[in-house]
Amino acid sequence: MKISEILNEKLISTGLECKDKDDAINKMIDLASNSGLMTDIESVRKCVFDRENLVSTGVGKGFAIPHGKTDMIKDIVASFAILKNPIDFDSIDLEPVKFIFLIVGKESLLNAHIKLLSKISRLMNKDEFRDKLAEASGPSEVLQLFREEEQNLLDL
Repeated sequence: MKISEILNEKLISTGLECKDKDDAINKMIDLASNSGLMTDIESVRKCVFDRENLVSTGVGKGFAIPHGKTDMIKDIVASFAILKNPIDFDSIDLEPVKFIFLIVGKESLLNAHIKLLSKISRLMNKDEFRDKLAEASGPSEVLQLFREEEQNLLDL
């Protein structure tokens, strides 16, 4: 499954304003609800916050990937945001977060969930890709950058 298959322009925000980590996660879940794939948004919210409370999903290099698993979705749900101002996310490198990629998978599709998390992490770990994203003018350009970068991964 490709990242560009689970994202669309309605699920991407550039210049998202968040006051803190909890606000950011809530806004990411609200953004992801535009997919129309959630059957119970509060169950989705609970699974993501339960996972976040175990250990921060701020993975470093200005990036966080809050995630969870629940069957209160019809299919994998995602959203992506570039924050207007970086926020503290309790990241492992103690650096503030500028990019957030939320992903919620079904309990029964654990393998697909893990593969997507891995793919997102590989892409977002690339300094050059993050630099391009930071310069993106809007959701359509962000989506195009993900498409191009995924193709580059396939070409390796």
